[in-house]
Amino acid sequence: MNQEKILKLQALTPAQYLTGDEVIDLSHPSIKGLASSLRAEHGDDTSFARAAFEYARDVVRHSWDVQDPRVTLSASETLREGVGLCFAKAHLLTALLRTEGIPTGLCYQRLTDGRSSFYVHGLVAVHLQGSWHRQDPRGNKPGVDAQFSLTTEQLARTAATELGEHDYPQLLVSPHSDVARALQGATDALALCRGGLPSQLEPELAGQAEG
Repeated sequence: MNQEKILKLQALTPAQYLTGDEVIDLSHPSIKGLASSLRAEHGDDTSFARAAFEYARDVVRHSWDVQDPRVTLSASETLREGVGLCFAKAHLLTALLRTEGIPTGLCYQRLTDGRSSFYVHGLVAVHLQGSWHRQDPRGNKPGVDAQFSLTTEQLARTAATELGEHDYPQLLVSPHSDVARALQGATDALALCRGGLPSQLEPELAGQAEG
């Protein structure tokens, strides 16, 4: 992660961020197929990671941006439907990268909607060139320009501490349990965006998430 960033991720060893589960379902044929195709076209780790990031950012649409109420959670579901919230897009990117041997963890921010309400935002960190680098596949739009970078972070949003926003330093292997529960119990992604997302996260150890 670039040295200008104060945040220090609380992470396990990189090798522990290569496993899958029912959400990061990296063994699903569709995930393996897309990852293999992207790897064949972009051979080295950095080029492949950039291509996977751009796929999750650009090809999969953000639910709120396109006003699509479908709720997706797992990586394969997100790939199949082609739409998802930031969390689902992060799950897809994580599965694609782990499938090809790039350690990738899930991390979060607590952001404000510009008024008095807060919401949790999901992104990832990839381990390349010997260190962790946060990437945000949320999807770009006017005022949002997230880019893949191993030097200077370019996320969708930078946490504004003066507004009470902050970065969660824990780098998780599995989705945070609060996030998983919110998505599992939802039927309308737009309703989630209007106030159904977690406003903060309960502490969980790096690498651990309750089922």
